[in-house]
Parts: sequence; structure tokens; C-alpha cells
Amino acid sequence: MIYLDQLGNQVKINSTPTRIVSVVPSITELLFDLGLGDKVVGCTKFCVHPNKPYLTKSMIGGTKDLKLEKILHLKPDLIFANKEENLKNQIEFLSESTPVWLSDVKTFDDSLKMIEQIGQITSSTKRATEIINQLNLTLKPKRPSVKVVYLIWKDPYMTVGGDTYISDMLNRCGYINVFADQNRYPCITLQEINDYNPDVVLLSSEPYPFREEHIKTIKSVLKNTEVRLADGEFFSWYGSRQLHLATKNF
Repeated sequence: MIYLDQLGNQVKINSTPTRIVSVVPSITELLFDLGLGDKVVGCTKFCVHPNKPYLTKSMIGGTKDLKLEKILHLKPDLIFANKEENLKNQIEFLSESTPVWLSDVKTFDDSLKMIEQIGQITSSTKRATEIINQLNLTLKPKRPSVKVVYLIWKDPYMTVGGDTYISDMLNRCGYINVFADQNRYPCITLQEINDYNPDVVLLSSEPYPFREEHIKTIKSVLKNTEVRLADGEFFSWYGSRQLHLATKNF
């Protein structure tokens, strides 16, 4: 059959895949949650959920430094990749010999569509529908009312623009991203943040591992702003990750 990936590419998949390589951590976890863990033959060193699958599957490098020959040696019948997380030239090389389905997730709805499509491709539509329904129930949208700056990096400080999945998740959780008028991941200063006078600054646990000690530094400039740590996986891992973090209060 011919499937369209989230970039509109036609991907020919002759039968239900039984040897899957995932080079996207959140998709790796989704595959396990779909009951397809036994079909995953390879994943990256960043695929830590559930229970560090890279310890029992073939570890095929990082998301941006894939061990291409090792992947081909696994003889996968399908590779799941992502436009932003993986390098274009590496994915193009792999697609010459193996079907590659590319995700491109910028909103919560994009994530739900991805789950639906992966369910169709892997003949796990029933479980995919269950996960989608659970996510919709768990993450009912709240009215945005709290002005927020979400930091993902330090030296320089970097935040998220309005065209990102993280920004859409913030909005769904009741936050107003004060940098929503910018694109992707702009560099900013603490003084710029202070000028926007946000209600709260969230320090993500990834990709930069913000810790308690960073709060004091930021608070020295943002004296009237609440600063706290945030679980980066909750806001940036599209797929089924939020179901495992349902007890967290954001």
C-alpha cells in the first residue's frame, strides 16, 4: 500500500512491518504502547522509554548521528523518522533502500494524527484509537491565561516560538507564550524576558538540563516573576508520553 507521511511523501509499504527501526525517541515509546515492542529491532541511545529499550534492541546511534550501515544490516522493513530530530541527508540515504515514514509534529492535533497513521501502518488501529481517546481526555484544553516564557537552552538562552509543538502544548495547558510571534527557537536575553513581564518562566529539563541552581540566577534579574522547573518530556515528547505523566500538575 501507499501511505502519505506527514510531509506528504508517498511511502510504499508492502505488508504490515515486522522489523521496525525508530530513530525518534517519542515514536519508539509509542510503538511499545501500541503493543509493537517485539517488532522494534533498533532504536537510538535517546530512546529511554519504556525501560531503556536500547539496552535490549540494537542501538543505532543518536538521532543526529545514526549508524547508517548498522541500520541497514538490521534489514528493517520500515523506519520511523522525524523532519526536525533527524538529519535530512541521513534519512535520504536510508530511504534509498528502506521505506522511511517521516513525522512532522507542530501541534497536539498533529501528534494525534501521527498516532492514527502509525496505527494504520502497523495494523494496531484499535490500540491507537484508545491512546488518542485517552490523550484527549487527559489533556483537555484550558483557557490560556498565564503569560509564560519556556526556556530550552542556556548560553545563550533559547525559548520556543509559536510554530512549535511545545508552544501548542503550553497553550493547551493554559499558558500564553509571550514569544508566540516568533518562529522556531529564538535566542533571547534575561532582560528581554523581563521586558515582557511574564507571570512565570519554565525551565525545561531538556534539551538543556536546567536545575534548581539556575533558578536563583534567573530570579536575580526577574525579581517579580515566578521561575520553576518543568518536565521537558511532557511538553516536547509528542505521542503517548503524556499518558505516563498524567499525575503531574502543569
